[in-house]
Order: sequence, then C-alpha cells, then structure tokens
Amino acid sequence: MQLYNTLSRRKEKLVTGTPGQVGLYACGVTVYDDCHVGHARSAVFFEVLVRVLRRRGYQVTWVRNFTDIDDKILKRAQEEGVPWEDIAARYIASFQEDMAALGVPPAQIEPKATEHIPEMLDLIRRLEDKGFAYQGEPGGDVYFRVRRFEGYGRLSGQSLEDLEAGARVEVDPAKEDPLDFVLWKASKPGEPAWNSPWGPGRPGWHIECSAMSMKYLGETLDLHGGGRDLVFPHHENELAQSEAATGKPFARFWVHHGLLTIDQEKMSKSLGNFFTIKEVLAKFPAEVVRFFLVNSHYRSPLDFSDAALAEAETALLRLYTTLAKIQEILQHHPGAWETPLRDFTPAALLPEEMDRLLTLPKRFDEALEDDVNTAQALGYLFDAVRLTNRMLEYPESHPGYLAVLAHLGKQLGELGYTLNLLQADPKEMLTTLRQKPWDLPISPEEIEALISRRAEARKNRDWSTADAIRKELAEKGILLEDTPQGTLWRVKG
Repeated sequence: MQLYNTLSRRKEKLVTGTPGQVGLYACGVTVYDDCHVGHARSAVFFEVLVRVLRRRGYQVTWVRNFTDIDDKILKRAQEEGVPWEDIAARYIASFQEDMAALGVPPAQIEPKATEHIPEMLDLIRRLEDKGFAYQGEPGGDVYFRVRRFEGYGRLSGQSLEDLEAGARVEVDPAKEDPLDFVLWKASKPGEPAWNSPWGPGRPGWHIECSAMSMKYLGETLDLHGGGRDLVFPHHENELAQSEAATGKPFARFWVHHGLLTIDQEKMSKSLGNFFTIKEVLAKFPAEVVRFFLVNSHYRSPLDFSDAALAEAETALLRLYTTLAKIQEILQHHPGAWETPLRDFTPAALLPEEMDRLLTLPKRFDEALEDDVNTAQALGYLFDAVRLTNRMLEYPESHPGYLAVLAHLGKQLGELGYTLNLLQADPKEMLTTLRQKPWDLPISPEEIEALISRRAEARKNRDWSTADAIRKELAEKGILLEDTPQGTLWRVKG
C-alpha cells in the first residue's frame, strides 16, 4: 500500500512499527460551535482510511482528540454567560450527533485535552530539562526554543528566514526569539487554570496533541494526519517539540487532506463562509454527502455547492437504481446467489468487458492501495454498473446470466462497504432519494432509460440520436453531464 507522506513529499510504501498493526492519530475539533462540512470531509476521509487499512488486514488503533480548552471556547462561554465546561460538553455532543448522522463511527480512543494535563506537564518538563523550553518571565508563559531544534520547518517546507520575516509583525517581549511558540499559558483572571511547576495556567494547543498521541500510540506514531491547514504551524510545532523531547522520529507518515472550499476559498468559521453539517443534512441525505466527499481525491481541494451535491445525488441514484433492479430479478431466482460463476459471457457484453466485471475487486483495491484513490475506485464501480445496465437491457434465461447479476450485486455491496456507501436497502434508498420537491414531467426511471439509450447511440456513433435525447431531456428540465463515472443528470436550476 502506498501513501503520500507530507514530510517526504512523495508516495511511499506503508511500513509500520509493528507489522500488521497501524496507529493513527487524526487531529480532532476544537469544540466551541457546531461543525461545518469541512470537518465532515476530515472525519469521512480518516474513517475511509481506517476501512481501507482494515480491508488490507491491518489492526488499526484510531485516535481522534477533542480540544476542549481554548481561547475560542472561553470567548463563547463569556458571551453566553455560562461555564466553559458547558460549552465544551455541548459541542462535543453536537459533534457526536453529526458523526452519527453521517454514519461515521467513533474512533476507538477519543481523548479530551483537559483529561491529559499531567502528560502535557511531563512533556514540557522533559523539554525544559533538555534546554528546549524556558519561562519568559517569572509566573509567565513557557515557550519552545525553535532555533534549538535542528530541521524546524521541514514538514511545511519553510525556512527559518521566511518564518522570521512573518514573526516580526508581533513580538512578545517575554520571548527570547520571535519564532518561539507557547507550550504553557500563564493563567489570567477569570480563566480556568491548572497547577504546574511554572505557576497556574493551561496548555498551549500544540502540546496537547503531542502528549495525547504519544500516550496512546507511543513516541513514534505510524500515521499522523489532519487537514492541509494544520501543516503549519500546528503539525510543524508538534513534530519539533515531540522529537526534541524524545530524540525519536515523531511520525512515520504525515497524511493531510485537501480543504473544502466555497468559490475556491477555504470554508471556515472565521471567514463566515461555512455551512454546518446539520444544515446540509437537512437538505441532502447523509449518503449523498458522503458520496460527494469521497468522489474526489482526498489531497485535492473540493469546492462545495448545492449543485455539486445534486450531482452526487444523481450519481448515487444511478448506483441504487441498478442494485434495485438486480434485487428485483433475484427475488424470483433465490438460488442464483449460490450459483458459482462459470465460463459464461452475457450476450450484451464483449469478453473483455466481462473480464472487467470479474476483476472489479482487484482493480477497486488497487485504486485504494494507491494513496486511497477513492475517486478511481468509484469510477470502477460505475464502469461495472454501466455494463450491468447493458446486461439488464438484454435479459437471458441462462443460469450463468443470473449468477453474474448475483455476483455483481454482492460485490457492489461489499466494495461499497469500504467507502461506507451502498449499505442501505436499494428500494428504501431510492424512495429517500426520490422524495425531492421536483415537479418534473418525467420520472427518474424514464430519465435513466433515456440515458442508457443515449449511451448506446454514442457507442454506435449515432450522434444525432444522442443529441436529440440530450435536447429532449433539457426541454423537460434535466441537464446531462458526461463524466468518467458515466452520464449524470441533475435538475435545471
């Protein structure tokens, strides 16, 4: 299996500390508000990564933290006039509700920062003993000496000179160097504080993840990940303080997913250009949102829009429509599930097309083993669905025909499980997907039938018929888009 390592800037073969086992630490959320769809991308990606690893036979320990003490949490508590603990508890519960609604299971270990203060203090003490940490002034903040750590900036690809130019904007007189970052924040009036050798205070953001990840996964993690926006400063600082304390590599692989954008701008609460998971799930089924998130490579930016989700809904409708047709046929032939595949090629398929169906699991797995290429894996599923739909147009009585359909239906479900897709009852899901406020003079089944006719016309280079079908659908409010996954349709406007 190959994964792209942010540290080396290339794909590398996955090698873990203990053969057959993987320890994964994915940075979680700061719990001061409802999560937006960008958080959903992170959660779904790491869930899929865990599923892919387990399909490969790895035993995975997945750790995802909660940052439950932070300036933003304190600010929210002050604005509402409630204890900060209530804010943290409220939005941890909100996050868990969102994940359940999306179908994302909990990580095996979900540590809270406030429950790991002793581990953080121990890590800071180790840094101080080695000369990497210092207190700026008596009773004040404790900082990390960046220049003392050789190789700072290698994860993010930044030089000290570049960083120094940016750091000059705000200089804390208590720091020895503008580049130094805080490990422990001295307490302020009215803020929560924990006792420490340097006086009462609370941890800095970066030390939290180092302490929690090493407690549960050891001093060298197999995989450490998060969004691309965490590479600097968060992960750069984590790497520096962790390796300074232990003298060991902190993570074998750094895995970062691309950001969710709106009009090519990062979705974030600070910019105010975000949609909460709850808002999106009120408009689209959870599986549609999941499909949208995995139908692109995880390292690519992904632009969010209602139109993009509508296209995802159409694509998912195609998959479930085929599964429902297979289910309907096989209800009348229950023995087909047990019939072994023999040397049989349906009349509607060429031998090489039948070979593509038989090798679907192999190609699907190869795509996911090549840096978790979910978009390519889905492309193979759609290729199989296109061929299956052609078979369905030309039914046969041969037992081999039914065996092929049963085989494909089972495979689509099993392979979809790795992406946490296609697990619903097909007929029930079709009902859900079709319960839309559309007033169209044509049914989804009729649309799919016309798309199949158009595909056949295109295959036969009958461009006039293909264009006529596109025009006919456009006049009825349906727009077609030809993609690597096949022809998708959406409602105009």
